[in-house]
Amino acid sequence: MNEKPQRVIEIPEGISPQSLFGSQDVHLRHIRDALGVRLVARDGLIKVIGDPRDVERAGAVIDELISVLRHEGRLKTESVEEALANATGASLDSGARRIRVFRRGRSIQPKTRGQQEYVTAIDRSDLVFCIGPAGTGKTYLAVAKAVDALRQEKIDRVALVRPAVEAGEKLGFLPGDLEAKVNPYLRPLYDALHDMMEPNQIRRSMDNGVIEVIPLAFMRGRTLGRSFVILDEAQNCTIRQMKMFLTRIGLNSNVVVTGDVSQGDLPEGEMSGLIHAEKILKDISGIEFVYLDKSDIVRHPLVQLIVEAFERDGK
Repeated sequence: MNEKPQRVIEIPEGISPQSLFGSQDVHLRHIRDALGVRLVARDGLIKVIGDPRDVERAGAVIDELISVLRHEGRLKTESVEEALANATGASLDSGARRIRVFRRGRSIQPKTRGQQEYVTAIDRSDLVFCIGPAGTGKTYLAVAKAVDALRQEKIDRVALVRPAVEAGEKLGFLPGDLEAKVNPYLRPLYDALHDMMEPNQIRRSMDNGVIEVIPLAFMRGRTLGRSFVILDEAQNCTIRQMKMFLTRIGLNSNVVVTGDVSQGDLPEGEMSGLIHAEKILKDISGIEFVYLDKSDIVRHPLVQLIVEAFERDGK
């Protein structure tokens, strides 16, 4: 009789087998019972035996738990359950895949069908444009996916980019150094990060260049490989700026461009680079456009009513 397919996973140096296995191997037993595989742990190795698909899923769960341990230092039952849900495509709640971030016990989940389509597009395509009104989670979900990719070590760097349109030529007249001048325009990106990472992690990652929160102008001349790059408030980019940004894409990178075409701050008569990109890039394979609407708004219920009121007024 042929032996069933198997995978051998080496427990990395610095990871405690006891922490990975759980008290009395509770985590391994949880994986075994959920996926129907046999797990043999010995000499710093875990052998996974079973049907090919189940072996693949169990391997993915163990890989994710090792990553959680590396970054958080401990495992909870919820971590195992979420890793199983991610590996099987199942849901702990409403059918949407949870996004793991660095804050302990914190995970993020799409709350609407549109948001789920958005997250799926990010998983599927290297370049995704998301267009929709305020409050639909365009930026928040993109940052969550970036942090998750960093946590799983799929990428080496996260770049969060925003145009500082209102500053324009007047940056020099603002008080403080360059960081102090542009920080107000980048604040929403910092806010999202602080919801997903511990403050010391953010500072360490920014000091090491692993996470950058930068004005769009700082992207000129750069190429980012193995990176997750987000351009936020893209309706405020000119056509030239959008071309400059999109041509920065390096190998093995994911790029997400978000914007609300109803809230542009460009000078009157200047076409938004986001609208232009939608017009000329829509039919290119590997690029996806996702559209969210007022039904995807997940902020205070008043936000949806406000958006509807402005739509009725034609503004």
